Amino acid sequence: MPKKQPTKPGPSGKIKLLSGGNPQIALGHGDETVQAYIAAMPGWKRAVGEQLDRLITRAVPKVTKAVKWNTPLYGLDRDTRFMGFHCTTKYVKVGFYRGGLLDPMPPEASTVKEVRYLHIHENDKLDEKQFTRWVKEAAQLPGVKM
Repeated sequence: MPKKQPTKPGPSGKIKLLSGGNPQIALGHGDETVQAYIAAMPGWKRAVGEQLDRLITRAVPKVTKAVKWNTPLYGLDRDTRFMGFHCTTKYVKVGFYRGGLLDPMPPEASTVKEVRYLHIHENDKLDEKQFTRWVKEAAQLPGVKM
């Protein structure tokens, strides 16, 4: 039987951080699991995670949330997602799963044709209006089964 990943602090009182400082959070559905992930984001990345979650929830009030593969995912039902984000060493990587269809497209390409990324570094000022437009537009596109 596979081991479950921790969602609560271990004996050290901390959730394990994976490569790049990405919190190790067990598969789970709902806001509580996403909030556990955000609370475990290290340093300045936590404020970015809080901001992203707030903007996504405001833009798409009926959004569903989950954590899978140590990544908060956002969609319109339990199995279909339109975006997510996770920590890397130098930035928070926001993925739009049909981002190639957004206008304008998020700036970073992927090896997957339709996927586009936005990288948010420590001192970046997020363009909240553009980000919100991308979120609303992404929510209108067919999601990706996950």
